[in-house]
Amino acid sequence: MEMKIFGKVYQLPLWLEKTLNVLRKIGSVLKSIAKWIYRLRGFFMAIPVVLAALYLATKNMARLPDEVGINLLANGQYEYLISRGLAVMGPLVITGVCLVMMFLSRRTVFPWLISIFSLVLPLLIYITNVFPA
Repeated sequence: MEMKIFGKVYQLPLWLEKTLNVLRKIGSVLKSIAKWIYRLRGFFMAIPVVLAALYLATKNMARLPDEVGINLLANGQYEYLISRGLAVMGPLVITGVCLVMMFLSRRTVFPWLISIFSLVLPLLIYITNVFPA
C-alpha cells in the first residue's frame, strides 16, 4: 500500500497495512453502533424518565391521603379536593404526553426536558399535602 504525504509517495510496511485495515474495520463497526444509538436516542432517553415517573407514582399512591388538596389558599384551606388516583395519574399522564411528543418530534431534547420537569409535579403534590403552609 502506498501513502501520499506532502506530495511524496511512501511505501508502507506490511504490518502497518494490516494494522490500518483492522483499525478501519473497527471504525466502521463503531460508526454503525453510533448510528443505531442515534436512531434509538428517544428510547434511551425515555427509559430513566419512565422509571422515575412510575417510582414517584407508586410512592405517592401509598403516601397521599384519600383526598388530595390542590391550590393551597392563604387561609390554609385548599381550593380543590381531588381523589388520590387522579393526583397520581395526572402527572403520570402529563409525563407520558411529553414522551409521546418526544417520539413524534425531530428534536428530542426539548420535549425530553419538559418531561423531566413534569417529574416535579408528583413531588409538589406530595409536599403541599403533607406539609401545608
